[in-house]
Amino acid sequence: MTRIACIGEAMIELSMLDTGAKLGVAGDTLNTAIYLRRSAPDLQVEYVTCLGDDPFSNQISDFIASHGVETSGIRIIPGASPGLYAISTTPEGERSFTYWRSESAARQLFSDLDFSYLEGFDALYLSGISVAILPHEVRLALLEWLEKTPTKLIYDSNFRPRLWDSIDHARRINERLWRRANVALPSIDDEMALFGESAEQVASRFADHRGAGALKRGESGPISIGQIVQQTYEPAANVLDTTAAGDSFNGGYLAALLSGKSQADALMAGHSLASTVVQVRGAIIPE
Repeated sequence: MTRIACIGEAMIELSMLDTGAKLGVAGDTLNTAIYLRRSAPDLQVEYVTCLGDDPFSNQISDFIASHGVETSGIRIIPGASPGLYAISTTPEGERSFTYWRSESAARQLFSDLDFSYLEGFDALYLSGISVAILPHEVRLALLEWLEKTPTKLIYDSNFRPRLWDSIDHARRINERLWRRANVALPSIDDEMALFGESAEQVASRFADHRGAGALKRGESGPISIGQIVQQTYEPAANVLDTTAAGDSFNGGYLAALLSGKSQADALMAGHSLASTVVQVRGAIIPE
């Protein structure tokens, strides 16, 4: 059975509603892990993070397990607690976030610089958030380890400027991760913001990428990376909430690709799943 480790931060989510707030659990790589497992139940998907020993950490761990995602890779840190964020959305479905995550347990991920737990997986999935929350020396050690291991790397830059200590570090780390990635899942807006490029420059850069993947462009549909694919993508009929649009695309795309489907089918699976997700409020929609 193919084993995939999704690595990052799981947080308590507050979805702001007219009548108050709805409590949930989410995080970019966790969202992808859940949609990947849901779309390809024959794959073994495991979540790797750090949590505390508080009730909210227990709720997160139980939530992850309830979706069929393995939790053996979760390290419990006594006295620590998870991050928290709130989502507000406009009538058009655009989102804004408020975070309380500076003391999140996930920031201690790989603090011992020991990456041996990852050696047993067939593929590793990381995002820019996964590495941005780490101290810079841990990022560099993780990169050095990744550059030596033959394990397949799947990467999405998911650029959040406030998480990075400097734009220089963000660019240098992402450049190395893109060179290493076997499957690249960038979003065009993130790459434009991160590298100060035009949409055409981003597309041109990823046209030369040596691996597979997709350049996500929202309702316009993805551009295939690694091979030419010509097909039409229908936009979502009624966008309510764009939260987890890219994460769900990644889950649907990877589920198809890792199950042996064609690149064209994988691109369509990702776009179709994301189109469904943005028509429901919240990061994780009901099955």
